[in-house]
Amino acid sequence: MNLRKNLLAQMFATTLVTASWGASAMLSQPQLDAFAKDTQLTFAVENNFHGGAGSFIGSVTLENRSNVALPKGESDWQIYVHSVRKIKTLASAGLRIEHVNGDLHRFVPTPEFAGLAANESLKIEFEAAAWIAAYTDFMPRAFIVSGQSLPVIFANTDTEEMSSFVAPIERENQLKRHNEPLDYSPLATAAWRYEHNAHNVKVDKEAALKRIIPKPQNVDFNRGVAQLNDKWQIRFAGRLKSEVAVFQEDLSEFGLTLDAKADHISAGKVPTIFLKVEADEGRYSGQSGSYKLEVDDDKIEIIGTDNAGVFYGIQSLLALFTKVPDGSVEVPNVEIDDTPRYGWRGMHYDNARNYHGKDALFKLVEQMARYKLNKFHWHFSDDEGWRLEIPGLPELSEIGGYRCFDLEERSCLLTQLGTGPFKTGSGNGYLSRTDFVELLKFAKARHIDIIPEIEGPGHARAAIKAMEARYHRLMEQGKEAEARAFLLSDPEDKSEYLTVQNYTDNSFNVCMDSTYAFVEKVTYELQGMYREAGTRLENLHFGGDEVGAGSWTKSPACNALFNEANNGIAGPADLKPYFTQRIAKIFAKRGIAPGAWEDGLMYDRVNPFKRDEFPNQVFTANVWDNIWEWGVADRAYRLANDGYQVVLSHGTHLYFDHPYEAHPAERGYYWAARYTDTKKAFSYMPDDVYANADFTRNGEAIDNLEALVGRPLPKLEKPENILGMQGQVWTETIRTEDQVMAMMFPRVLTVAERAWHKASWEGEQPNEKARATDWQEFSATLALKELNRLVADGVNVNLPVPGAVIKDGQLLANSAFSFLTIEVSLDAGKSWQAYSGPMSVSNSSDVRLRTTLDGKKYSRITGLE
Repeated sequence: MNLRKNLLAQMFATTLVTASWGASAMLSQPQLDAFAKDTQLTFAVENNFHGGAGSFIGSVTLENRSNVALPKGESDWQIYVHSVRKIKTLASAGLRIEHVNGDLHRFVPTPEFAGLAANESLKIEFEAAAWIAAYTDFMPRAFIVSGQSLPVIFANTDTEEMSSFVAPIERENQLKRHNEPLDYSPLATAAWRYEHNAHNVKVDKEAALKRIIPKPQNVDFNRGVAQLNDKWQIRFAGRLKSEVAVFQEDLSEFGLTLDAKADHISAGKVPTIFLKVEADEGRYSGQSGSYKLEVDDDKIEIIGTDNAGVFYGIQSLLALFTKVPDGSVEVPNVEIDDTPRYGWRGMHYDNARNYHGKDALFKLVEQMARYKLNKFHWHFSDDEGWRLEIPGLPELSEIGGYRCFDLEERSCLLTQLGTGPFKTGSGNGYLSRTDFVELLKFAKARHIDIIPEIEGPGHARAAIKAMEARYHRLMEQGKEAEARAFLLSDPEDKSEYLTVQNYTDNSFNVCMDSTYAFVEKVTYELQGMYREAGTRLENLHFGGDEVGAGSWTKSPACNALFNEANNGIAGPADLKPYFTQRIAKIFAKRGIAPGAWEDGLMYDRVNPFKRDEFPNQVFTANVWDNIWEWGVADRAYRLANDGYQVVLSHGTHLYFDHPYEAHPAERGYYWAARYTDTKKAFSYMPDDVYANADFTRNGEAIDNLEALVGRPLPKLEKPENILGMQGQVWTETIRTEDQVMAMMFPRVLTVAERAWHKASWEGEQPNEKARATDWQEFSATLALKELNRLVADGVNVNLPVPGAVIKDGQLLANSAFSFLTIEVSLDAGKSWQAYSGPMSVSNSSDVRLRTTLDGKKYSRITGLE
């Protein structure tokens, strides 16, 4: 009942907001329920070939299958839809179209509305920004409200099955993004995939099964195998107690329970795994994370230069395990000398846009450790959510962690990204302090540093609105000073701006001391969590990117700052570096290295903030914007040359929220590249940033990068400032754990490969033949063992859709991953059989294909388009 009362109170507030519309007719709760249950709301792409690359024509159709009519003329009902493309049209079909904020829009009946009777349809056409060529660009859970009634979701949109509420995307002016300029990106058809997958590399199955991901630097396999069973034991250096505990957990998954004792106890003549730390051992002595692994029939020895090295040696050993029928485990005899290429081998996970639960976080950290990744960049705050409990600031998680229909945002954030009107909607939730401490301990035991991100000064709407709710609560209690202590916005600030994500109010006010008090408070609480977990907060990211142009231009607090003499702040252009300096000093006092996205560290397109203005020895910069024709893809080298520590995070190859292929059924945004398949991510060359310039956003091949940019490209003068690389997943279109895991895996493994191992084919002019051979072996390893290993650990994975053609009446099919099983149906999907080679086909229109992992997972089904 309390939930209903709260929602009714919110609706009453909404009614007050909309009273000026002159509403006269009202729908009752039973009428709303019936209308939304039986009316079909359908989104459609009408024409991408409308406004160049700047706009398209879309529509929403209401097919009224209910017995409730929408009355003619003005009424107090409104229909709310989530549209990530800002709708430009102000009125259509007698409805006023209003942009509320972010992706939320509403349709409001005007005197010209003709009504919608039962069994009639209404089509609302509109012009919106950019283009839509994928089903997941549309968002679920459109809803209708009226007066003080509860909002009701249109039933056909309350699903993750996009075809239930999105019309087919199949015409050229829907499949292509634009025609002026031309969209050169090839569309993924069965024939295109077949050609794309084609190769003449002979892959050795045994070699693929023995391959370790990431590939070690030096491997020498010998004759024979070690056969592990419970008669084996472990002897370890005392300092390795934590690593042994994790090792024993992993061994138990193979049915092995080995007695483990410190190495002061003699091993005797029992088969033994020896775990040692010798900093000066081997060719990679002194290099953190290095190890030597030797496997013999009755002895396995792992020597690491430090604890991390031993842990990574264990992961390589586990990667060679093969379970045999008698319950034992076989490991080929081998000698490995190995060391990481980079010290920063990371994965970024945006949990703010959509929260996918605690288990998703633990699964990601566990798999990162298996593949020797060591930096987990946790993006827990953004405009759409704050996902961590902070003691003393309950509104951050209790309000900032949830989206619902509350236009005043006193009980939740404004609904976004297909969550719908209720707190029970998708993407809601947060991690408790206790659970985060548990996650920190879990990560520490696996040699992974968690880098949290307090996003600001832009992308900060969740925190801003949560602190405004706190302000109102305390003001009502008469506690004005306490209410203002952590306020992030100024009610007197009349600045106007619109961000890339269509927000009008998501910038911290950087001129208020309470903003820095907030950052200090959150940082203090974070440090407490790390200490409780037995570790240290060494790197804290503060975002810095995509601040709305126009922020702070009409802020009284900022104007006062401009008027102060000799403070080095004369106008709005000085405020981003001012904010960064203050944050850097706060972190420096606490012994924390700050991190930021590249554009948060730039005065303009080519000039970084002065590095010597910051007191921090380490200041990391995630460089992401390598849209080659935009002319800023040289920032990695500019920032490194200026003394920043760069983490390569390039959008064209390392953004795993992008689709695997150019097909409307693929999930994800595609602003940096039309698609990023596993092969493309594998092909990234971190030591030669410019060598990765392959295509423009339009899909045109790049032959001369300098000519495309039109100015000299700086060379890397301080390679020591390239710390490493990381993959990114942003989750605007990703609402469930299964969805986010499939977007990350198997592409995360390509980051592990490139960050650990420099391939022989890399270079300014890569050796394409060697790259093709390496890729085919890598992909075969995925198909033969790694994907099954991930699935066994409860991780959803993406399987590539097969390619196929008909030649001379024969069906020919292939897969992007060698040895991945292809299944074919000759009766439009009614029955399936394994594809083993060319086969006769009488009716090509009934052919369907898919890939599978032993019937446990399937790819999307394709016909012979």
